[in-house]
Amino acid sequence: MRSEYYDPIEYQVPAAEDGWTVKSVLQRRMGISRKLLSRIKLTERGVMLNGERVFISVPVKAGDTVSVSLEKETSADILPEPIPFDIVYEDDALLIVNKAAGMIVHPTHGHYTGTLANGVVYYWQEKGEEFRFRPVHRLDQETSGLIAIAKNAYVHQHISEQLIAGEVSKKYTALVHGCPAPAEGTIDGPIDRDPSEPHRRIVTSTGYPSLTYYKVAEAYREGARVELRLGTGRTHQIRVHMTSIGHPLIGDKFYGLPGLAELPEPEDERIGRLNGAIGRQALHASELGFLHPLTGEALTFKSELPADMRKLEELLRGDGLVSANR
Repeated sequence: MRSEYYDPIEYQVPAAEDGWTVKSVLQRRMGISRKLLSRIKLTERGVMLNGERVFISVPVKAGDTVSVSLEKETSADILPEPIPFDIVYEDDALLIVNKAAGMIVHPTHGHYTGTLANGVVYYWQEKGEEFRFRPVHRLDQETSGLIAIAKNAYVHQHISEQLIAGEVSKKYTALVHGCPAPAEGTIDGPIDRDPSEPHRRIVTSTGYPSLTYYKVAEAYREGARVELRLGTGRTHQIRVHMTSIGHPLIGDKFYGLPGLAELPEPEDERIGRLNGAIGRQALHASELGFLHPLTGEALTFKSELPADMRKLEELLRGDGLVSANR
């Protein structure tokens, strides 16, 4: 008979925790949130002590095994579609994908098919597996790179908590107009919606605190390759911050305002030539790191620049390298 639950998450009680309640073990040692606990304790096999269903107020003894079982879920509202995608890593808890530029992560109004979610749900269905599509974070449609997908609510909760605590390492690579000066620094600019255009974000003194750390990895006559790390996770943060310092991402149709630097070619011609060479914002999520929610292992995933950004980089280099690793 097909199991209605995923494999249990187990914890063996050490001597120092003899006498604790099951609830204390679940929350303080296994990291089960109140919201998740309220769900699983109502299911038949959700919370068990030594293989027996118990109330969470029951005390435990040294050597006891507390286990949590989550009911299997599916994304019934997402249409499975045979859409290819690049798998970087997968186990029973996680799926790490290298998202292609142009692919939307999750179905939205007007985009119910052709998304990463449609492809992942189809992939799981073909393997005979049941999971709900739970991306831990999002990437803009035109941004390529690494994205983590949790296979159950417990895993999603733990990585989300790491994100909130600033314990997830997210690094990006961008190709920008002009070269930021200094070559390494912090962009501290509060971000909020543009009151005249709600879908657009701007830097404003009344916005939400936002931090982006950048470093010029390679500088050219007309642009630069910049490595970026997020201190916060605001919508469009990198794109907004780089535009705010006069170095918008090459190819960014929404925030790609003209640069301020004086360059040999007329600005319109220069910007048009570079933007046309890629056709999307030159931004790639190149590195992702966090602790595995079940094993505690430190995981780090890396992704090389996609072909369109490599081609643009070659064009920039051909225009004349200024300096490297400044």
